[in-house]
Amino acid sequence: MIRAILYAIRDAMADEDVQSDTPTPRMQSWARNSTIYRLGRQMLTEKQLFDAISRKAKQKFEGISQAQIRALADLAVKFGYDQGGLNDVAYAEISVRSGVRSGRSKRIIAQKLSIKGVDRETAVTALEESDDLAAAIIFARKRAFGPFRRLGADEKRYAKEMSAFARNGFGFEMGRSVLGMSRDEAETLLAERQS
Repeated sequence: MIRAILYAIRDAMADEDVQSDTPTPRMQSWARNSTIYRLGRQMLTEKQLFDAISRKAKQKFEGISQAQIRALADLAVKFGYDQGGLNDVAYAEISVRSGVRSGRSKRIIAQKLSIKGVDRETAVTALEESDDLAAAIIFARKRAFGPFRRLGADEKRYAKEMSAFARNGFGFEMGRSVLGMSRDEAETLLAERQS
């Protein structure tokens, strides 16, 4: 009889040690608070939030299962959307506008959006508004290339400038046209395209 009671107690304790696939209320509360904190600090994509919550949950909760980690990350993403703090479309649009103002090509912006986890359709839609010519002129102005060059250009300097355009995702024709502009043409075109 005593042996049966001891076995029953042992089995009950073993059942408590088995992990559930459902996160505890404490874990869920932490995921919501962590989501609020992260989205309050900076704008994130769905993938970035999912990865951040997954990574931190592994560190914070000892013995957490993969199913619980996934459930917490899914809860955080859903909570972010419900609160209006998570929006990949808005993230892509803001990133595109910022990229063009910084002199980045469509190709580079698309690559960065892909790395951040923005899906292809959203990125393509956001990139429709971008203007590669304006970005190329801004890039030339920032680097003092072509029309914004202070010194005369020789073939070696021209080749370096064309290489820089290529490394930053601008095509050969785009680089050649910007480098062939006068300063007044470049500033006029930029003013027209930014207004």
